[in-house]
Amino acid sequence: MWRRSEVFANRSEAGAALGRLLSADAQLMKSADRIVVLGLARGGVPVAREVASALGARLDVLVVRKLGAPNHPEYAMGAIAAGEIVVNDDVPRRLGVSEEQFREIVEREDRIRVDRESRYRQGREPLALSGKIVALVDDGLATGSTMEVALKAVRAAGADSAIVAVPTGPRDVLDRFTDDDAVDKVFCVSTPEPFYAVGGSYDDFRQVDDDEVTRCLSSP
Repeated sequence: MWRRSEVFANRSEAGAALGRLLSADAQLMKSADRIVVLGLARGGVPVAREVASALGARLDVLVVRKLGAPNHPEYAMGAIAAGEIVVNDDVPRRLGVSEEQFREIVEREDRIRVDRESRYRQGREPLALSGKIVALVDDGLATGSTMEVALKAVRAAGADSAIVAVPTGPRDVLDRFTDDDAVDKVFCVSTPEPFYAVGGSYDDFRQVDDDEVTRCLSSP
């Protein structure tokens, strides 16, 4: 059962509310020492910082890059994270994108992903996910495509279980993840109806920059 609509002051407040929701789960907290919180960059990282603090868990970052269509980069053909790819149905074929074009786009976006994750971690090694309970945190769900590729990435990295945790999202997308065998639990604070956009659940939804991501990851 999802909760009523709620508007958060900012991502930090949303993360604190989400952290309280997760920390109230007695079954999850029995395995708190095995939890790794991954913030989806960039907007999910300030939220994840608060969740990690509430759980006493370690925090890391996951960069998901959209695979934009040639000449229409805002049109997503899919997404990539940690070398794992999710393709949106048969979009590349319908757009007439060749295998070579698609491969070039994947390689370009993966280079950007690797560069950003390295910059955000400032020399720290990525946290090992093998055998861990991984909480994937974003500032909200819309279509769920970003979270889908993130789930694929953490499962490929050997995570023992995967949790989807967001402050806000539409009920139908949340239900889809709840029914997904790759997802062990779904946590969401607010489910507005009708749902128009993630930003509608925030008073302050300004863009998160690279410096803020770096600060969140480096703070104790």
